[in-house]
Amino acid sequence: MFHRTCSICLTAMKPGQGHAIFTAECSHSFHFHCITSNVKHGNQICPVCRGKWKEIPFQSPASDLPNGRSRINPADWPRDDAWTTVVRRLPSPRLDPTRQISSLFHTSEPGTFDDDEVLDLQHETTEENVFANDATKNNSIGAIEVKTYPEVSAIPRATCHNNFAILIHLKAPHPSGGRSETMFSPTTQNSRAQVDLVTVLDVSGSMAGTKIALLKRAMGFVIQHLGPSDRLSVIAFSATARRLFPLRRMTETGRQEALQAVNSLTSNGGTNIAEGLRKAAKVIGDRKWKNPVGSIILLSDGQDTYTVTSPSGAHSRTDYRSLLPEGPCIPVHAFGFGADHDASSMHSISDISGGTFSFIEAEGVIQDAFAQCIGGLLSVVVQEACLKFQCTHPNLVINSIKAGSYRTSMAADAKTGSIDAGDLYAEEERDFLVTVNVPIDESCDEMSLLEVQCIYRDPISKEIVSLEEANEVKIQRPTIIGQTVVSMEVDRQRNRLRAAEAMAEARSAAEHGDLTAAVSLLESCRRALSETISAHAGDRLCIALCAELKEMQDRMANRRVYESSGRAYVLSGLSSHSWQRATARGDSTNSTSLVQAYQTPTMTDMVTRSQTMFFGNPPQRKLRQTQSFPAHPEAR
Repeated sequence: MFHRTCSICLTAMKPGQGHAIFTAECSHSFHFHCITSNVKHGNQICPVCRGKWKEIPFQSPASDLPNGRSRINPADWPRDDAWTTVVRRLPSPRLDPTRQISSLFHTSEPGTFDDDEVLDLQHETTEENVFANDATKNNSIGAIEVKTYPEVSAIPRATCHNNFAILIHLKAPHPSGGRSETMFSPTTQNSRAQVDLVTVLDVSGSMAGTKIALLKRAMGFVIQHLGPSDRLSVIAFSATARRLFPLRRMTETGRQEALQAVNSLTSNGGTNIAEGLRKAAKVIGDRKWKNPVGSIILLSDGQDTYTVTSPSGAHSRTDYRSLLPEGPCIPVHAFGFGADHDASSMHSISDISGGTFSFIEAEGVIQDAFAQCIGGLLSVVVQEACLKFQCTHPNLVINSIKAGSYRTSMAADAKTGSIDAGDLYAEEERDFLVTVNVPIDESCDEMSLLEVQCIYRDPISKEIVSLEEANEVKIQRPTIIGQTVVSMEVDRQRNRLRAAEAMAEARSAAEHGDLTAAVSLLESCRRALSETISAHAGDRLCIALCAELKEMQDRMANRRVYESSGRAYVLSGLSSHSWQRATARGDSTNSTSLVQAYQTPTMTDMVTRSQTMFFGNPPQRKLRQTQSFPAHPEAR
């Protein structure tokens, strides 16, 4: 259990001891009775970080609860009996409709963002860190795992088989030392890839009140879990955008200053996502130094009220690609907050950049959603992974490569192909289906089909790693065979691809106004999946896919439901399945319908930290924790 000390009375704050705990918007916590005494004379300053609070605790002068307990102002924030967050809204100034931009956007900022803090290179040159370097070498990242599964193990010699499926399965190595928690320990910062993170935060008028307070708390969690060699920059946007905090290392001083920048956020004005992205791209592009991992987190709760069109001017839709950093792709992980966000735009931004789109339907889940995201970003163990494969039989040709949103290529003669699998988090898995046309061959008992090679960059050593032995896919070619058994691994991945295709088709139908057709597509797919060998074997990926398809049907019941939550839920599901990466989506309090696929152990660990740090382990804000999909038995 996580225990802390009240900074006012200096005694322990432990759940279950009869004392309510107040957690402020700056993420610092106190005994409720201590802080109410501290603020009752109008003091609205945090005793720890000196940040000014917009919402404060209060104690009702009249108590009508048993045992003399104080009445606590009800709030929408998640809480349980052990840890509570209670606030009184401070009166906000009347918004002037002509005043679109907060005063913080008027202060000057440099024309070029080349003021990023120098990277922590000390451990590479100082004598006192020789032991740490040796430990890092001993705990170096292991090799990526590559397995292959043919659709069936044998095809009769006199038979051809078109669209024969071969599954290529990747699994990233364990984190250093084999334990996910070591990746987040300050003493083992050198054993993982360091991160440059730019957060782009919506502070428009619709974020006022509880939303911005929850955002500040979630950012406090992120700041707390970044290491001293990681760097963070904070961009705030409403009608315009502003860099509030330069790209700085998250040392103790850096964290305190980052928290102060976050605590200064105020909400007002419109929603200019494009300008926020442009500013983030400038931070990434202008930096003098670069950590191995770079990423952007974008959060917004409203419709993009400003647009930038393509250079040709032929289309009115926003050209978000032009706003992203030039050079190597920096993923934008987008978070749609509440029912009114611009799901289509945010999904487009994330998909173009190679990031994910999450739908935060229940406001209290924002911190868990951020935690899941950084649990991945802080555990990158493979970069620039590339699969290359070639036909080994002279009469064999590749028919198709099914890799979701990952970039693929195939030679003109269809003899060779490749998949750019990008970066992988610790123990993250990827599955790709390659189909080939198997010819008749009377000359052999065994046929070699495909040779698979994997190349990637080790983010710590910066070295290119090529697996020594290529993975060869073979099948038997007997004269006669008995009943063929389809590979369970291939079948379950076909189900995943089939479900993702149905989701995309249903979304297209819904956007064209035909919700009936959309629901029918999802139902047909669900029925088809339920008849597969995976479903009959009780495969949990298949069960989860069916549950997700049913949830999407419910969210397409009518136009109002689809507009408020269906579109965002479907887009987040598509994002998750196309990248095979975990996203948060829907109301995560409903564990029977939320599918939390592809969550890695480090993501699970970070979500658990989020759920226990402030509130114990309340069920009403818990993201369901499951192991990464898919889980494969040993290759045969």
